[in-house]
Amino acid sequence: MFEILYQDDVLIAINKPSGWLVHRSWLDKNETVVVMQTLRDQIGQHVFPVHRLDRPTSGVLLFALSSKVARLMSEQFLTKKIEKNYYAIVRGYVEGEAVIDYPLVEELDKIADKFSHKNKSAQDAVTFYRGISKIEVPIKVGKFDTARYSFIELKPKTGRKHQLRRHMKHIFHPILGDSKHGDLHQNRAFTDYFGIKRLMLHASVLKFTHPIEQKQMTINAQLDSSWKNILLKFK
Repeated sequence: MFEILYQDDVLIAINKPSGWLVHRSWLDKNETVVVMQTLRDQIGQHVFPVHRLDRPTSGVLLFALSSKVARLMSEQFLTKKIEKNYYAIVRGYVEGEAVIDYPLVEELDKIADKFSHKNKSAQDAVTFYRGISKIEVPIKVGKFDTARYSFIELKPKTGRKHQLRRHMKHIFHPILGDSKHGDLHQNRAFTDYFGIKRLMLHASVLKFTHPIEQKQMTINAQLDSSWKNILLKFK
């Protein structure tokens, strides 16, 4: 059973656990347990996706309860009228706040995007980040005797594929647990020390205009117990 964060006659939002595909995909043709079908069975009606979260990312995931409302919500995402906040744990110390303004070339999947144009130019990509807390732990990684991690807030101003993961790699603070854009040795060390193996990225807040009532909506998704246990060690 998914944790339902919000539900009315036209929308439903859940706190998506890490490891779940939003819908069936060429990325994993054998995966039959996905969010859309499971949520449909849970509430007894069809749901329509209006955005997505990567499989390893947890947090706020919004669905419409009709195709009409899904179109209205999709327009808000396309016109950048949605505000999204994320939490992440990254390698190294991140202090203060700043903006990453670094264009990204579209990242294509070998299977799902095999018919897509492969020579597209880089697209604007902007991310705000803010350091919240940090920790140094006695883990030997490479030539260093300790490992440093930071708990940060991220606010994407654009919506490029894997934008947050790629931007944090660009400034040499990859997100822990990122198998594609992260640091393999740091990922292993983090898993061994904290006993958790997942991408440390969580969609914490989604702000938008209700498509029917036209009121401002803010939906929050709390961190799970594994995150909270880790953050107890941060200063």
